Amino acid sequence: MCYCTWMATSYIPPSHLRLKRVYEPAEASDGTCILIDRLWPRGLRKENAALDDWMKDIAPSTELRKWFGHDPSRWPKFQHRYRAELHQHCDILDRIRELAKKKTITLVYSAHDEDHNDAVVLKYVLLSET
Repeated sequence: MCYCTWMATSYIPPSHLRLKRVYEPAEASDGTCILIDRLWPRGLRKENAALDDWMKDIAPSTELRKWFGHDPSRWPKFQHRYRAELHQHCDILDRIRELAKKKTITLVYSAHDEDHNDAVVLKYVLLSET
């Protein structure tokens, strides 16, 4: 567990954290859009991206990303390993939490699988460890 400054006092309304594939059209209800992938999404031009920030350091390590390979059979182990990596980035988690306490934040990812990706784990950590 990460013992950051937010642990005892922060609450994020679940409605303030959304997930969205980077290839979906932007909507006004998205709020602040943060790309959370380490690699820039294929086929997307930076000038066409409806993103407010790119927090690539919060993404799974290259080693973990390659090991997972979006294989659903590795999902339980991936979740565990990625949560452990996230606890090394308290500063970024705190930054996202501070934003999400005040307004809607959309965590943007490029994976095809909407149920087995790093954004799902990150959202869980942000909401459950406050």
